Amino acid sequence: MLYPIMSESRQVISLNGVWNFKLDENQNLDGVGFTEKWYEKKLENTMNIVVPASFNDLHEGKEYRDHVGWVWYETEISVHKNLLEERLMLRLDAATHTAKVYINGKFATEHKGGFVPFEVQVNDFINVGKNRITVAINNVLDWTTIPAGGYKDITLPDGKVIKIPSGMPDFFNYAGLQRSVRLYTTPKEYIKDIEIVSQIDGTINYNIRTEGKGDISVEALDESGKFVAKGSGANSSIKVDNPILWQPCEGYMYTLKVAFGSDVYEEPFGIRTVEVKDGKFLINNKPFYFKGFGKHEDAPVSGRGLNEAMYLKDFSLMKWINANSFRTSHYPYSEELMRLADKEGIVVIDECAAVGVHMSFGFSLIGGGEKINTWEKIQTMPQHKQAIEELVARDKNHPCVVMWSLSNESATEDEGAKEYHQELFNLARKLDPQKRPITIVTHMMSMPSNCQIADIVDVLCLNRYYGWYVQSGELWQVEAALKSEMDGWSKRCPNKPIIFTEYGADTVAGFHDSTPVMFSEEYQVEYYKANHAVLEKYPTFIGEQPWNFADFATSQGIFRVQGNKKGVFTRDRKPKLVAHYFKERWSKIPNFDYKK
Repeated sequence: MLYPIMSESRQVISLNGVWNFKLDENQNLDGVGFTEKWYEKKLENTMNIVVPASFNDLHEGKEYRDHVGWVWYETEISVHKNLLEERLMLRLDAATHTAKVYINGKFATEHKGGFVPFEVQVNDFINVGKNRITVAINNVLDWTTIPAGGYKDITLPDGKVIKIPSGMPDFFNYAGLQRSVRLYTTPKEYIKDIEIVSQIDGTINYNIRTEGKGDISVEALDESGKFVAKGSGANSSIKVDNPILWQPCEGYMYTLKVAFGSDVYEEPFGIRTVEVKDGKFLINNKPFYFKGFGKHEDAPVSGRGLNEAMYLKDFSLMKWINANSFRTSHYPYSEELMRLADKEGIVVIDECAAVGVHMSFGFSLIGGGEKINTWEKIQTMPQHKQAIEELVARDKNHPCVVMWSLSNESATEDEGAKEYHQELFNLARKLDPQKRPITIVTHMMSMPSNCQIADIVDVLCLNRYYGWYVQSGELWQVEAALKSEMDGWSKRCPNKPIIFTEYGADTVAGFHDSTPVMFSEEYQVEYYKANHAVLEKYPTFIGEQPWNFADFATSQGIFRVQGNKKGVFTRDRKPKLVAHYFKERWSKIPNFDYKK
């Protein structure tokens, strides 16, 4: 799916701003608004809401922050008659998690999956002049959705039944119109999609899909706008002489300008290759070492909403600390962030929203609840496939994306995990024109002795918490436990790269102690030192991504004090003591050839 851009043939009109907003009148998951057909006329008794943003923190009160079920958004727009002479599209960049869209009271489209864009042609719905757009959004997660989760009914003393989250992922379920809403136009015969695969000798293979008939011409432009190569045809190649490669922290970008009939589109791309070979992760044929973070799209007030100022600040902090990468834990991030990562040269492990695909996580981790074989009961496969299809379709041309992550901490220790994920691996490999490496991120109970998916991943991505959830506060025990596991992986998968995609300790900023104890800033530093002392000894260990870049919001619980505090930075992006430790450590670790 092409990102909406302005060109000589295309217009883009932002619908961002203040919309009308209304919670559904009860927490009936079917939504009373549909029974009463709220979409047929202007919403009544509304509040103001900002788009894009999560709705949860924009008004005070538990009924907004913790609402479960449907909410309604509405805006009015005026449309010039010239727009209807073109192909007119309505595009929603993210509606979390299920959306139904109405235009002037008529159903236009629906979508399930909260972190990727969807669109609909609206020429048959839009009138010249005033128009009303209504979007109903449901934030419910269950065992058919990606992410997976659930809710349970609670009866209050007055007899009212409310729904509260149960078995949700460990981050707050921010929801709403969290990314941009736009109208855009194309000619009626138009460019539908572009695929780009580059080689470091400057060869650019491209495949262009169009609607209609006509000739196709392409030009490659460098960052200064200078013409560097030219070609024609829908499926061909061009050659850029003396190419400047896209490198980690040096994000040089070219542009492929495509003309088809009257339509013109410009697609940014970088020239680089990625490959896993001989226990190494190669970028441009050089062994790369991942220094970075697990992250979240999370900020005060806006929640998970589009926040381009925060994106730039985060990348500035990542460069300050000498990081070179992050994982989009645990869902696709906004296209604006991905385009910025391209420009900044930040390496990305791109993860689809398959978190929580584990029906007895508590039992596996701490023995609580019922032991269930997830793969015998889970119903996420259709949505999981759709999520992968949409992710690859959106992000396939980004040079920053070097690996796909198909799930995070699913039940990879259970029988059936390999069969479930193998089907997804086959799908991702078929879809990705660049044939990037693929991984699944595993949790602490998925060990060398029982992990069902270790043999099919290209890179072992491990979430491990030695010294926190196990050996809590006893860092002297970390070395033996971690060494035992790493030796196990070396024996089972002797030539497979390993990255720690999560490891960390909750730390309250400002808590200090002369003897490092849990939750103090000193303990967080010593925690990482204890882990690194072991990991440094393994030649196939090729990356460290602490959990987390910054403190972030979660649901309430006795394990979380106003959110997860494992951040190297606070939620408002102030460095903890450990940030200075990593800044010094990573200054001594080069991007390439650290583990030769």
